[in-house]
Amino acid sequence: MHGKICPQCCGEQREVTLDCPSDCPYLLQARQQVREQNEPSDPRDREALFPEVEIAEHFLYEREELILGLSFALAKSARGDRALVDRDLIAALSSLAKSYQTLVNSSLIYESPTANLAHQSVAREIETMVREFRAAEQKNIGYTRLRDSDVLKALVFLLRMGFGRTSGRPKSRAFVDFLFAQFPEKHSAIAGPDEAGSRIVIP
Repeated sequence: MHGKICPQCCGEQREVTLDCPSDCPYLLQARQQVREQNEPSDPRDREALFPEVEIAEHFLYEREELILGLSFALAKSARGDRALVDRDLIAALSSLAKSYQTLVNSSLIYESPTANLAHQSVAREIETMVREFRAAEQKNIGYTRLRDSDVLKALVFLLRMGFGRTSGRPKSRAFVDFLFAQFPEKHSAIAGPDEAGSRIVIP
């Protein structure tokens, strides 16, 4: 704003009409309150979280590097397009999760249609990461262990994390900022196995 703003305008317009700086103490405080209260009550919101997809705790450890890789792809997309907000990443994750759910359940390759170019770009970055992950497995162990069901679970995990961190406001970047914190700009590659253990934060 480059000036003063009253508490009421701050509360009402924060991340709605105002592009709030990520280090604003009032924004950070509000995000913490949202996280404590952010439990979907609308059945449609709960359905958007793919409740039928079960993610056991051991999966998070067994597929930690996959989750880190997909998280890095999201962060990379958001850095490449600073106009992206939480709802863009969430929409791309949701679209991909639907595609993989169809693939897992019916073996049919189905791409959930979206006309949004930004969402398509994020989805492509994620798909590239999945291909690179499989290629790395093939190179290192001679075959790929990554199943489509694993990708589905990883996508749903990140989708639920996104819902859990965003304020839901049009310009919310709480999820984006969380990803940036996990992968600082100076890090241009995915954390190696030695670093990976400290990177996943369960919502």
